[in-house]
Amino acid sequence: MADKPIEIEFDNKEVKNRLLQLSEKGKNLRPLMKNIAGVFAYSTEQNFKNEGRPDKWVDLADRTKKQREKIKKYPGQILQVTGQLATSVNTYYDDNSAMIGSNLDYAAIHQLGGKAGRNKKVYIPARPYLTLTDGDYKEILQETEKYFNK
Repeated sequence: MADKPIEIEFDNKEVKNRLLQLSEKGKNLRPLMKNIAGVFAYSTEQNFKNEGRPDKWVDLADRTKKQREKIKKYPGQILQVTGQLATSVNTYYDDNSAMIGSNLDYAAIHQLGGKAGRNKKVYIPARPYLTLTDGDYKEILQETEKYFNK
């Protein structure tokens, strides 16, 4: 046996053309990133609507419920006393990325949980509203396949 590798060349116009098409599509991912940002936005809306997905958020503390009752905001949805957090969520996309987030100072504490309030005496459990489900990831993959198969 020879030590030299076997080389096989093929000349298939259909394969070459498809590879060129994919290469061209890869140069402008902005339309795909826009669709992915849309998945992020819809997913976040569903997280607020369902108060967590796939797992429900931790319920409000009894103290918080009483405070909300006083101002006639209970019963009501978690993280939506005024609706500011939900409406502050924005998406951004460019040629290479898609993002979602909020510019509110208190947005991170609700997403990640932690100590808050005066002297950090109050513990707020994480209620991740910027999260994707397995179904959301599948939708992103479908959008990607659609984009490259057009």
